[in-house]
Amino acid sequence: MDSIKTLQEAILHFSEFENCKKLMMELRWADGVVKCPHCGSEKVTYLAKNRVWKCYTGHPMPKFSLKTGTIFEDSPLGLEKWLPALWLVVNCKNGISSCELARDLGVTQKTAWFMAHRLRFALTEGGFGLLSGEVEADETFIGGKARNMHIDKRQRRITGRGPKDKIVVLGILERGGNVRTTVVPSREKKVLQAEVRKHVEVGSALYTDALKSYNGMAKDYAHQVIDHAVAYVDGKVHTNGLENFWSLLKRGISGTYVSGEPFHLFRYLDEQSFRFNNSKDMNDGDRFRLALSQITGKRLSYGHLTGKDREPDTAII
Repeated sequence: MDSIKTLQEAILHFSEFENCKKLMMELRWADGVVKCPHCGSEKVTYLAKNRVWKCYTGHPMPKFSLKTGTIFEDSPLGLEKWLPALWLVVNCKNGISSCELARDLGVTQKTAWFMAHRLRFALTEGGFGLLSGEVEADETFIGGKARNMHIDKRQRRITGRGPKDKIVVLGILERGGNVRTTVVPSREKKVLQAEVRKHVEVGSALYTDALKSYNGMAKDYAHQVIDHAVAYVDGKVHTNGLENFWSLLKRGISGTYVSGEPFHLFRYLDEQSFRFNNSKDMNDGDRFRLALSQITGKRLSYGHLTGKDREPDTAII
């Protein structure tokens, strides 16, 4: 596996089930002992014809496969499609659309769309610990351009001017480290400052633009402001690291995905953050292995993804 460095090598390697099996077994059971994911028992037998194991401890779900307990669980698609799909999602700089993924894998666009969202869910990092040192905070607006919309959609979605009807995303970047992003309800002071305090260690150097919502943060941080009406850089005082991230994010959303529903935006943020945070000192194979280590213990059903398993009044819209 360490020798795989390109997409072509990955496709050829994973076209053989035994290679997929070896990789997944190393991931799931590093000590070489296969254990039932439901009860943890080692009393299992491999049924080669069906490519599953059977547990003999007498519980209702005795059979399990390499995909059980991972983001791939219950998918009729084989690992020879899932693993190259993961490679594409984590290594395409501007992302990969469901239409392109469908053509590459030989599946329908609907299937590819579901696959891509499941893989994005696996890339969720969570963000452990607080960011420190020199930290940038900035927000941006995500939303379609009115001139690109059909008149019916424009009348339904665009009810005001400028940023109205667009989604606010806050980004916090530790220089030389990772970026964290979150969808926020507004740019109000209490909203933005609560998020900054949630993620940034007190006493850190904090750089923001001149938005008044950040006023008062100097009590807890070495807060310095760059007024973009005057300049974009003043020594160390700038938010250019986040501006770079926003550029990559919007290039992917506008140029690759083209159309996306607002309630899925946080998944695209997770995907872009993963690539951005793991772009330095990592080749394609390293990023793939890191992403693969995050597939276990996660599950995303189609009903949950589309909101069909929620009550109408609690659905995210």
